[in-house]
Amino acid sequence: MRGLRDVPRAVWLLAAGTFVNMTVSVTFAYLFLYLTGPRGLGPGQAGLLAGAGGVGLLAGNFTGGWFGDRFGHRPALLVSATTGGLLLAAVPVLPTPALYAALPLAQYAAGAQRAAGSALVAVIVPEGARRQAFAVMRAAGNGGFTLGPLLGALVATRLSYDWLYLADGLGSVGLALWTARVVPAVVRARRRSGDATRERDATREAPAGEGLWAALRARPAVLVLLGAIVVVDVVYRQQYTTFPVHLADHGLDTGVYGALLAVNGGVLLCLELPAALALRRRSPLPVVATGLLLVAAGYGTLLTGTGTGAAVAMMILLTLGELLYKTPATAYVADRAPAHVQGRFQSLYAGASITGVVLAAPLGGALYQAAPGWLWPCCASAAAVAAVAVVAGARLERGRVRRAGGGRPAEVVAAVAAAEVAAASPVAAARVEGRRRGPLL
Repeated sequence: MRGLRDVPRAVWLLAAGTFVNMTVSVTFAYLFLYLTGPRGLGPGQAGLLAGAGGVGLLAGNFTGGWFGDRFGHRPALLVSATTGGLLLAAVPVLPTPALYAALPLAQYAAGAQRAAGSALVAVIVPEGARRQAFAVMRAAGNGGFTLGPLLGALVATRLSYDWLYLADGLGSVGLALWTARVVPAVVRARRRSGDATRERDATREAPAGEGLWAALRARPAVLVLLGAIVVVDVVYRQQYTTFPVHLADHGLDTGVYGALLAVNGGVLLCLELPAALALRRRSPLPVVATGLLLVAAGYGTLLTGTGTGAAVAMMILLTLGELLYKTPATAYVADRAPAHVQGRFQSLYAGASITGVVLAAPLGGALYQAAPGWLWPCCASAAAVAAVAVVAGARLERGRVRRAGGGRPAEVVAAVAAAEVAAASPVAAARVEGRRRGPLL
């Protein structure tokens, strides 16, 4: 397919490594069972330790991009993946008190690795092809996660939990070695308008420019989008926290919940990449807003009752919303980021997109306990408000562009447009410059 041919070979190889790594990266799913089982901790201690790991993961996502901007995205991924992998592989031999340091540090490294990986894809891929590139990466991750928990359950029950941590750690170290092999230090970025290439050093700091907050203030739609993603992620992750409790309270057992999660994974594997290809030329923010509205509609179906049919409809709508908003939002933030803060932009998005890991359970659980009938209306309303905010952000950005160009000479308007494109992508900027100068003879 034409859209997939725009995805560089390095991204396909990275996706292959990500698939393998995600297949063995399942220790987080069994952490509580491991701590309360072989480690002999009480539920309170296990919850505290798991919570500390979640905070480490969130902090790594929010701050890890700085390392890439400062030292290069490729080295940042190599160091974070290796560090996190070695810490996880050492978990079985560490005394229990040492886990209070090792697990949060390992999760911090995992968060930094996630931000560095997104930024690395953003600098490898030319503007205009990032949606399908991020969709390829997400498809690989989802595929690995579909197989991983099943294999992990077999390993944990037939062998021991120690083998899960060893496999997870070795998988991260292996991903670092694989990345060092398949992603060169100097990335040759292909222009989509022709066969010309230009080299970008992915290991060096980008030229200095405006600071992070100045860059964000100049791009208000990105700020609005980040806020909307924080809200919707807290809503989205109720499917992993209060939703299974809600099902049990209405007589639907764990088997039903497991089947619903299989629906989620199956729909994503089948449709996310085709959807990214079909919609790649559409303006990203309206697509994101549509996805958020589908998330709202998914939780809205629970207002009609909680039978199997309503639960399946809820999960399908939620999954369709996910595949519409996650990939375009990631690509949009990458396209709008100036080169010297690409890593920090990706860090902000990565952190916003997992905020629900920390907030979904306490917020949703407290509301469900106090007023269970209000949880799903609140979820649907919050996601709908987030969608409206994204639409408003898109209009704000269009108005700003019009004001920047209104009443100015044509050459000034062209310069403003070139600056906007340069902020989104150096490759696109080169393409614009080529059109302004005319063909090279």
